[in-house]
Amino acid sequence: MEEAVTTDNLPRTWLARVLLRDLASVRSQLEAYPDEESIWQTPPGMTNSAGTLALHIAGNLQHFIGAKLGGTGYVRDRTAEFELRDVPRAELIDRLERATRAVQVTLATLPGEVLDQVFPEPLGELQPTTGQFLVHLAMHLGYHVGQLDYHRRAVTGDPSIPGMVSLPALIDAPIT
Repeated sequence: MEEAVTTDNLPRTWLARVLLRDLASVRSQLEAYPDEESIWQTPPGMTNSAGTLALHIAGNLQHFIGAKLGGTGYVRDRTAEFELRDVPRAELIDRLERATRAVQVTLATLPGEVLDQVFPEPLGELQPTTGQFLVHLAMHLGYHVGQLDYHRRAVTGDPSIPGMVSLPALIDAPIT
């Protein structure tokens, strides 16, 4: 019989590795666009551009992991994540790098017992543990990585898979 996954056997280091691998995939996707204009295109049927997704990913992780768990002081402007346009690629990558550092530092130093405690910010009427919410954040990031890949392919016509969800990158990824 397979053992149930609990926060006792789902180490925060693996959560960090998944998050860091997928953040690297976001950066690779942004770098694969031929120009900055294409990053901001929204083809029919798509509501978010790659730029919007990058802003949202960076803001989401800096807020929930950096500020709420790591005490970084980051103040999120979720509305701006979805309303800003034409932010230069270099700034998008810089924001992703700051999110990456927040994930690295916070999860490398987060005491294990925190995973079983209620997440420190109200989430509507839900009260997930920190471990449960970190799994949600990792899955949420993975969802957006897929959206970015699909957006890039639709906008550029390029079917390549730059830096996508690699198992070796997950296994070999340092978290500090």
